[in-house]
Amino acid sequence: MSNFYRTTMNPAGYHGQGKKAPYFEGWYLKLVNAAQTETWAIIPGIFIGRRATESQAFIQVLRAGENEVHFHPFPAGAFHAAAAQFDVRLGGNHFSQHSLTLDLPHLQGRLAFHNTTPWPVTLRSPGIMGWYAWVPFMECYHGVVSLDHTIEGTLRYRGETLDFSGGRGYIEKDWGRNFPATWIWMQSNHFSHNGQPSPGTSLTASIARIPWIGRAFPGFIIGLWHERVLHRFTTYVGATMETVTVTGETVHCVVRNRTHRLELLTERAPGGLLYAPTPAGMAPQVRESVSAAITARLTTLDGRLLFEGRGSSAGLEVQGDTSILAP
Repeated sequence: MSNFYRTTMNPAGYHGQGKKAPYFEGWYLKLVNAAQTETWAIIPGIFIGRRATESQAFIQVLRAGENEVHFHPFPAGAFHAAAAQFDVRLGGNHFSQHSLTLDLPHLQGRLAFHNTTPWPVTLRSPGIMGWYAWVPFMECYHGVVSLDHTIEGTLRYRGETLDFSGGRGYIEKDWGRNFPATWIWMQSNHFSHNGQPSPGTSLTASIARIPWIGRAFPGFIIGLWHERVLHRFTTYVGATMETVTVTGETVHCVVRNRTHRLELLTERAPGGLLYAPTPAGMAPQVRESVSAAITARLTTLDGRLLFEGRGSSAGLEVQGDTSILAP
């Protein structure tokens, strides 16, 4: 129980020590340069299978425009991670809340992250999961390591130097037995407001089918960080999902809490196929774009407009039968 307490209060750190197979854990780092001509997702992680031959560590790489995921496997024994903080090492690659070092075929370099913005952690609500983080039998857990931060440094890709200095990044993670059967996920921290950039504004949103004691329910965890205020729209704070509509071109949802309403209209875009945990190991299953666009509109319940902006370089995943997520 003491180890469960420590890891729950440190959602950014590694949670897999002593966990029964199957188990997975992965961190998602999004990198966008200052001109927004380069958007990358880098995902280090580990899968622990029931058989030793199924276990492996990995680094996944997705670049906007290429729409192809490069999956780099590693022996499970090459994976080293700290429980108290985000600190992962795989061969010559190192990932933390404050930096990234890559030494992969065709992709090398080091980036520093400044002014990171973690989702708040308290005893009552240890991260974005809220009190659900204390439930030991959840299928999948989620954490936000940094809603927004600045980037300095360069990467070298196939002989080309890519300068990320002045860019912005985002870091989150997932861990557990399996991904949900159905979910929608979207994220952007590149919003413009009235035609002007709104640096520091960040949205992360996940809507999923949650197994729960012999049944299931559509749950959601949505946060809008704007002007240094975190607006939370989550199942555990009693928020209500008013609309979830998915078409081939857009994803539209409207949610309200006790004081505010948030409307999101996301324009879908091509993407690559990320590897996800299966009973037999990691397999390409999840279509993700890092070039979607999200229009966000935040109002008070009486209709007063607080923010309206368009988020570009947006991450988007739409998986499974999303009709069951509709209210």
